[in-house]
Amino acid sequence: MFIKTTKANNYEYIKLVESYRENGTTKHRVLFNFGRADLIKKDESFIRIAKRLCEIAGLPGNFTEHQSTFKNCSEADFYNYGYLAYWRLWKKLGIEGALEYPQKYTKAEYPISETVFLMSVQHLLEPKSKLSTHNNQSRYFNMAEIPLHNMYRALDVLSKWKEEIENELFEHNYIRCNKKVDVVFYDVTTVGFESVIADELKDFGFSKACKFNEVQVVLGMIIDADGMPVGYELFPGNTFDGKTMVGALENIGKRFGIDRVIIVADRGLNSKSNLNLIKQAGYGYIMASKIKGMKKSTQEKILSPENFTVVKDSAGNENFRYKTIEYINEFVDENNELHRLEENLVITYSEKRAKKDRKDRERLIEKAVKLLEYPVKISALNKRGGKKYVAKTDPKKAENWKLDEEKIRQDAEFDGFYGIQTSEKNMPATDVAEAYHTLWKIEESFRIMKSTMEIEPVFHWTPKRIQGHFVVCFLAFLMERKMELLLKNEKDETVFSPQRIQNALNTMQFAAVTADNEELFIKAKTEPLANKIFKLLKLDLPANINKKSELIELFKLAEQPKVVQMSF
Repeated sequence: MFIKTTKANNYEYIKLVESYRENGTTKHRVLFNFGRADLIKKDESFIRIAKRLCEIAGLPGNFTEHQSTFKNCSEADFYNYGYLAYWRLWKKLGIEGALEYPQKYTKAEYPISETVFLMSVQHLLEPKSKLSTHNNQSRYFNMAEIPLHNMYRALDVLSKWKEEIENELFEHNYIRCNKKVDVVFYDVTTVGFESVIADELKDFGFSKACKFNEVQVVLGMIIDADGMPVGYELFPGNTFDGKTMVGALENIGKRFGIDRVIIVADRGLNSKSNLNLIKQAGYGYIMASKIKGMKKSTQEKILSPENFTVVKDSAGNENFRYKTIEYINEFVDENNELHRLEENLVITYSEKRAKKDRKDRERLIEKAVKLLEYPVKISALNKRGGKKYVAKTDPKKAENWKLDEEKIRQDAEFDGFYGIQTSEKNMPATDVAEAYHTLWKIEESFRIMKSTMEIEPVFHWTPKRIQGHFVVCFLAFLMERKMELLLKNEKDETVFSPQRIQNALNTMQFAAVTADNEELFIKAKTEPLANKIFKLLKLDLPANINKKSELIELFKLAEQPKVVQMSF
């Protein structure tokens, strides 16, 4: 059966029609004639019957009302409700609980948790400055309005309570869950400002983004083996990477109370004094090794073809080879005290790396040859780039340069070789290599924070506000990483990048219209990934058409009063 509409004498007539077959031919017969469409719309008894039929069929009770009122409704306002996924994580990760302490002890008259959440979720869904965040906060469905001055006041609170917040989050996500932390990864990056005004925190220094005409701060971060951030420290912009390690060790030991961890870090943090600090703190380390700068006797052992274990791929071809060399790392500190660090040196070799090393060196040689055409420029350059393969023919003559053939030959000997130093004498070489290669997670973390979350350039100028800004970024990144882990499925190899997650949650929108003095929320089409996220977080999905009260009940939200802000 179906409803058929016919036209006659400028009127539409509605009929209930049945389709049937007779002698192999499809025919129609009218079961009931409802009459003119314009009269049906005004017939209260018919509307009551239609409503009852909707209820029996399981359609929304106000389905017929919506159908009749959509012809005369207001323009639509759009609201995002995808942010509720992060609100659920905000509670799940214990961030809301961690902010109860500053709320209580500062006696703040504004909601610190909701204020900080707004700033954090803005970084995750649509990065903006604090001012733009304030001006555009109405895009979030039923979110309480946060005055701009409360955002700045919250940054000051976060700056003061940063360590206590980190400690509470570590307690909630590790200690109470009996989650063991035995390997942590540490690295540093620089975060810039569009400013040339330096102070005790932001200063000029070596920029990893090659922005040498702007001030910056140095960010050192600790993450666990899953890529979840554990803690971070901010250092003045002129701090050398290696000197950030002391603060990181204090973070791990005194504040987090971790008894035994292995610190994995890149070559830039591998200084003898840093390694000694790690040992004195009672920790272990796995570091990329500077094998080209080691003693000749050690280099001979590295380059020797003996004692390698070959690892083959599924086709039986050599993938790479490795060996372990016992190594004593000796150095004399600033007090002329001799230190001897007993280590294992894990050496790997692969033909793939050898080809890359050769190509990289050939590119630098080409640059060196071009530099020799303009010798007056060479002295002003640092040792990086093409100058690496340029040497003076006569030390007494300032502009007398040549191609350093001996340096090129020495570097060529190490093509394909890579070294990793570790204090873990009993740890298998394959485990050492695997732990080090997981270091990419922290490098990826910095990339996500700078690209998807846009934590730089920083638009705050006082140290207190800058420190508060980085607490917001840390909390946002904590939620982002947790979201990635929730979506990770061993059976499904699909990788959901932060950008995909951001795009998916931004498709979760309502078009709010007013029809016959009633506000209705129409759900926009969402990406399947967004629905998957809500399902994983046990959040109910809304119907296609909703009243505000229905959504508040569905999402278990509190009704927000309309706030009229005074202009200052």
